[in-house]
Amino acid sequence: MALEQILSVSGKPGLYRLVGQMKNGIIVEGVADGKRFPVHGSAKVSALEEISIYTAEEEVPLNDVFKAIFEKEGAKNCLDHKSDNKEIEAYFEGILPNYDPERVYVSDMVKVLKWYNTLIEHKAYDPAAVEEKEAESNESGEDKPKKVKPKKVAKKAAPKPAPKAAQKAKSSGASAPRKAGGSQRGS
Repeated sequence: MALEQILSVSGKPGLYRLVGQMKNGIIVEGVADGKRFPVHGSAKVSALEEISIYTAEEEVPLNDVFKAIFEKEGAKNCLDHKSDNKEIEAYFEGILPNYDPERVYVSDMVKVLKWYNTLIEHKAYDPAAVEEKEAESNESGEDKPKKVKPKKVAKKAAPKPAPKAAQKAKSSGASAPRKAGGSQRGS
């Protein structure tokens, strides 16, 4: 499955597949348990395709990090996310040697390892399928943003306001307006 369909929802553990849309949010399904529930527009949702890891030179997409783990482990689970922090740092340095240690924390590394293991366990990640999808989108030109020409809108002349004398004449039959802010005395 493509990483654009796999989501992380803030406040909820695990990963989710995008199943459908509703008027004020989306419907997701847990990758691990298959349970469906709505996610409303106020929740922060991130597609794994949009997530990157900081390095000394640039940001590396999460898909590239997953590919490196996949090649190292041979389509098997990687280091457990509950391992010692030093082990996790050493493992992550073996996968992405130039990561920025000032901006990539151990908690971020733990998330990456946990997400990768979840995807592999439930057969939701295949780097070959992801590469094919990227190649198809590049061939068809989907990556290129389409230029949209702004529509010309004809400006309508605003109606001229009626003179004040005409307005007074229209409202002369009505009683005088009351003052705001309390009762009127001596009227």
